Amino acid sequence: MSTTYVLFLAFAIGIVSGMRSLTAPAVSAWAAKYSWLNLAGSPLAFMGSTAAVAIFSVLAVVELIADKLPSAPSRTQPVGLIARFGCGALSGACVGVSAGNSIAPGAILGAVGGLAGAFAGYQWRTGLVRALKVPDFPIALLEDLIAIGGGLFIVTRQ
Repeated sequence: MSTTYVLFLAFAIGIVSGMRSLTAPAVSAWAAKYSWLNLAGSPLAFMGSTAAVAIFSVLAVVELIADKLPSAPSRTQPVGLIARFGCGALSGACVGVSAGNSIAPGAILGAVGGLAGAFAGYQWRTGLVRALKVPDFPIALLEDLIAIGGGLFIVTRQ
């Protein structure tokens, strides 16, 4: 697999993190658990542990629910951006390391993808709600499905 393709996947999993910050590490943890991502012997091997899978999965589900609440902060606020940056970096690093690369390139592209996905996802979601004149809830569910499906698609490409 080419380095360019792997780095593209690292950026793409970052975009997923930008949409739903904890979905990217959750699908990365499941992928490591089922050896879709080979993290054995790396500093990221913990991602395949039952504990990591459980923790990231529970946190991702909580985030999916909390996102629908009217009190949910914007993903473009500092706390949301930091979460997306960090989770994108972790997930991008997992994708990169799985292909035999060092941690840094995947982490950097995953982090950048997290920021890009946060702003693009926000614009897409709010624009779609306005254009279709529908409530936010069904568009938020659609975004959930895209993030989960896209994340699983990305981590199974190697």
